[in-house]
Amino acid sequence: MTDFQAPEKPSRDEKPATSVVIVTGPTAGGKSGLALELAERLGGWIINADSMQVYRDLRVLTARPDAAEETRVPHRLFGVLGAEERCSVGRWLDMAVAEITTARAAGRLPILVGGTGMYLKALTEGLAPVPEVPATVTAEATALYDRLGGGAFAEVLAEHDPGAADALPPGDRQRLIRAYAVVQATERTLADWQNDAPTGSALDARFTTVLVLPPRDALYAACDARFTAMLDAGAMDEVRALLARELDPSLPAMRAVGVRELGAVIRGEMPLDQAADKARQATRNYAKRQLTWFRHQLTPDVTVAQGGAGAADEVSTALKKYITVRNV
Repeated sequence: MTDFQAPEKPSRDEKPATSVVIVTGPTAGGKSGLALELAERLGGWIINADSMQVYRDLRVLTARPDAAEETRVPHRLFGVLGAEERCSVGRWLDMAVAEITTARAAGRLPILVGGTGMYLKALTEGLAPVPEVPATVTAEATALYDRLGGGAFAEVLAEHDPGAADALPPGDRQRLIRAYAVVQATERTLADWQNDAPTGSALDARFTTVLVLPPRDALYAACDARFTAMLDAGAMDEVRALLARELDPSLPAMRAVGVRELGAVIRGEMPLDQAADKARQATRNYAKRQLTWFRHQLTPDVTVAQGGAGAADEVSTALKKYITVRNV
């Protein structure tokens, strides 16, 4: 059943390029299949809004679209960065705005698909105005972390930003360093900056959000089935190739669900069945965190209880009531 609340229809003199569709929801909920079907029906381009699918090294473990799916409609921002890189919210936002602009110029409907809430919030509301931290300050914070280790560094951070020190695990090197560098450079915590009013969307756009929200039991079962399918599709070989590069373990791609667990199997530290159970649990935990975010941070225009192509009839009918299918 679709819970649809249509916003006001665009006026005749409104530029049709204002239409941008967002298809989001928790992992394994079927949003990618739904977005693909919508893109074919509505003349759309699919633009990635998943923080892990930007990395080319982990197609299987991050559930990126396969080659056959990518030939059906244009796909953008999937596998565009190497695992040695870091994709910040700001970096993704710059790339996404460029791809949306390109899609509009080609007369196609931009369809953002992904479940990374920070990305979607940045796109629709803008970024909080956190000042640029001087490279020297970041370098000093990094050196301090490397010298003290995560636990002791968190204790130092707690003297300046107790909220961040309490919320972040000692092993989250990147975000601990970021929190420390911000408070050192600005004398305000990162949370204080992020609570300021965002800058506003970088796009003059009418955003229409479709939330795929399966029942919790069905979602968790899909999470479990997905990881089993990933193992069958070669996830172990993918992780083996990634670990062979000996990258910084704090890099985002190195923290993707399944990398740590399957890495333990490769190193002989854990049997495969135990690692798979841990990865399935981690996937369910991630889905639960996403559900919490969507409940508190998102007001969708359309909500469906299942994704995939089977929901496309309902959703495309709803979308046509107030989006411009072609943008020129």
